Amino acid sequence: MKIYDAIIIGGGHNGLVTAGYLQRAGLETVVVEKNPWVGGAATSRELTPGFLYSNCSYVCSLFRPEIMRDLELPKHGLQIISYEGGAVFTRDGDYLASYRDHDAHRREFARYSARDAESYERYARDVTRQCRFIQPLLMRTAPDPFSFKPRDIGELLYLAKKFGEFSPAEMASTLRFWTMSISDFLEEYFETDVIKAYLALSGIIGTALGPMSPGTAYVLLHHYMGEVDGSVGAWGYARGGMGAVTKALASSFQAAGGVIRTGAEVDKVIVEGGRAVGVALANGDEVRARMVVSNADVKRTFLKLVEPKELPEPFLHRVKHFKMRGSSGKVNIALDSLPEFPALPEGSQCIRGDMHFTDSIARMERAYDDWKAGRWSADPFLDMMIPTTLDPTMAPVGKHFMSCFVQYCPPKVEGRDWTDADRDAFAETVVRQISDYSPGFRERIVHMEVRTPREIEQEVGLTEGNIFQGELTFDQLLFNRPVPGYAQYRSPIQGLYICGSSTHPGGGVMGAPGRNAAAEILRDLDKSRSHMSAAHDVL
Repeated sequence: MKIYDAIIIGGGHNGLVTAGYLQRAGLETVVVEKNPWVGGAATSRELTPGFLYSNCSYVCSLFRPEIMRDLELPKHGLQIISYEGGAVFTRDGDYLASYRDHDAHRREFARYSARDAESYERYARDVTRQCRFIQPLLMRTAPDPFSFKPRDIGELLYLAKKFGEFSPAEMASTLRFWTMSISDFLEEYFETDVIKAYLALSGIIGTALGPMSPGTAYVLLHHYMGEVDGSVGAWGYARGGMGAVTKALASSFQAAGGVIRTGAEVDKVIVEGGRAVGVALANGDEVRARMVVSNADVKRTFLKLVEPKELPEPFLHRVKHFKMRGSSGKVNIALDSLPEFPALPEGSQCIRGDMHFTDSIARMERAYDDWKAGRWSADPFLDMMIPTTLDPTMAPVGKHFMSCFVQYCPPKVEGRDWTDADRDAFAETVVRQISDYSPGFRERIVHMEVRTPREIEQEVGLTEGNIFQGELTFDQLLFNRPVPGYAQYRSPIQGLYICGSSTHPGGGVMGAPGRNAAAEILRDLDKSRSHMSAAHDVL
């Protein structure tokens, strides 16, 4: 039987990033993926003739440029097309446009409030300061604050130095920011409901918290730290859908000699003498290696793939109480023509970006109230996009693909499992909301794919349908992610590592967890990391 150097469980983007770095370091690596395709939550699939859907993740910005360079992803076909802006539609028939250009953005705010336009300068400055503090930490292994190892002490000193660059007032603001709700944070700058609603959306996406919940201000940062072609904070579409990201990663890995096995669902991790030595597949096959790296979330890895007897009880207790709490659904729609939004001026570029219909924080909070009661939101928050306005490869000529990310959508409906009837009723709330702002929308629909947390968990393997593999709350960040004492991509079992978004720095199509895990594995093996670019500051 062939023995590989490393097995990667799961062909999602972080698993492929880890695999790419390990293979380029000379380790014979195999990726085992349960689906007939790779990609995890970053996939593009043709579910109706001629239309390519970005099934789960739908927009690109967070993916680290260092990884794109190291693994030569543009050479393997990856192209990101940035979009310029978007819009929030208001109930009175108006809209708030958003633009990537700072001055244009500010002028649009002035259309609603001169005071808010002035405050936007202060807001942008203060948020950028927080991003500058956090961003360098994304591509660094979180220190163990209870370790006396020189490297951990060095990382703690690095954190202290970064924090020490603030003035006393900025230190106090930073500590407040990390624990504030996005609603309270925005209240200190703005007076206009629709402006606050527009800025609050980045604090709730993918999170089982409402805009008035403490900790949501940090989630805002998580969505602000990306870049496209060196443009900080920009967002864009991957040409060919989000599957183009993982397609390029897979191509890069295979070009370096790596092996991918699809249709290879892992049943359990084989542990012998306290060490991971391979995986047993659901079909009865075994794959052996000198180490195993799991891209599955922390609960799936340690509660389903590893025998409980192999793990210490305190560790298991922590894993069981790691918060997942899925809160999102996805509706993908094929359209026979471009929908019309009468509120927008003819030819407006806003239709090329992200569009929303929730024009106040109060409406967002009421949508969250439904989730707390175990129901999908009757008046949901939609992050709606039409990628085919910039990427015509995803639909036939003249037709369009629409992506709708939906908050809030509970992992169970009033304590019971989802049914197909529930799924259809959930989709109807989405179609009805769009139709209120786009006459004739319903008649344009050719096909729909509806994903509740049930479908997301079954296909992608994300526990409870949580898109970040665990909530991004302060108690689950840095050295607490996923478990204190095991926040450096290692586990209690020798030779078993984790590289998914349950680890630092968290979720989104970022690649940083996969890259950081590879760095720690190569450090343990005393292998060169010269092919891994150091993180650079872009802010």
